[in-house]
Amino acid sequence: MKTLLQTALVFSFVIQSTISMALTPRIPLRDFFKNPERTGYQISPDGKWISYLSPYERRKNVFIMPREGGEAKRITSETARDMAGYFWKSNDRIIYLKDKSGDENFHLLSVDLNGENLKDLTPFDSVTIQVVDELEEHPDQMLIGMNKRNKEIFDVYRLNVKTGEMKLEAENPGNITGWVTDHDGNIRVASTSDGVNTSLLYRENQKDTFKTILTTNFKEQVSPLFFTFDNKYLYASSNINRDKGAIVKYDIANGKELETIFEHPEVDVADLNFSKKRKVLTSVNYTTWQPERKFLDKQTEDIYTDVQSKLPKYQVVLTSENKNEDIFIVRTYSDRSLGAFYVYEVAGKKLTKLADVSPWLNEDDLCEMKPMSFKSRDGFTING
Repeated sequence: MKTLLQTALVFSFVIQSTISMALTPRIPLRDFFKNPERTGYQISPDGKWISYLSPYERRKNVFIMPREGGEAKRITSETARDMAGYFWKSNDRIIYLKDKSGDENFHLLSVDLNGENLKDLTPFDSVTIQVVDELEEHPDQMLIGMNKRNKEIFDVYRLNVKTGEMKLEAENPGNITGWVTDHDGNIRVASTSDGVNTSLLYRENQKDTFKTILTTNFKEQVSPLFFTFDNKYLYASSNINRDKGAIVKYDIANGKELETIFEHPEVDVADLNFSKKRKVLTSVNYTTWQPERKFLDKQTEDIYTDVQSKLPKYQVVLTSENKNEDIFIVRTYSDRSLGAFYVYEVAGKKLTKLADVSPWLNEDDLCEMKPMSFKSRDGFTING
């Protein structure tokens, strides 16, 4: 009897599984890896133009279109390699990065909105660059890291994006792995590492020499985020004297913590956002079983609340904004969808869809994700 019952249960399970598989469509693996037709949407500083990446000759290129309606036009013509990224430098100029044949020696290029005046701003062989500061308040300048002098380290240069002229802003002595600028574009903080210990270096102004303020081992960290709006202190993520990383205000000149801005009892927190126009902290991002957000500013919370009410099934992120901070690009996503891009106008609370990221995937065919947890034998909570 037991054998017959076991056989019946197995048979029933097989029948149910077969029916379920027959009702669920098979999704080709390539559908999960296809490049979107349109992605990387951004808004111009004046809010008049929307840009995005779309294939041309099978390579991602920059297209722009008027925000209030009109035909899109392609302004770049890269055919050998996808560009590695792009951004608006001013209302009439876009900057993008690309390498050659996958060598990862990235060059910085500049192009006008009409697709003319294309210029390789770093036309050097076997040299790669890093963006240190876009210098949004200086439309013709930006700070870049470049290993032109020594292939193993990056010095900082001030670059004119119209002429290509550059001058050395900070020479790397050999052990600096990162730089932090203040809100005026001055390099004030640097970090060094020997592979185990990390040190923070500070200088009061561009003329001073860097001095070591703090050294931490591999168990501790103080990661600079950005300066306070008076350029006096630093916001950072720190786990000094605590179990998890928290957002703190840090007196970098004297190497001491002043204030805890936000901490979470379960997870590290390392992401802090602010309004460049209004000079206020806006939100903190962190991840539990899903991305979450703590608002520090009512105006930002109101915008997110309104957008979320219009898109209740999805996570929403404001990924780009105009200089006036009243027009935003919104990206959505969920556990079953790569989401879509929208443009949101604060005046009138208007939300307009731009494009789906992967319209060929039906989210109703995909599985929902749910959190789970259990206690280990030594009393720790294991999440999954």
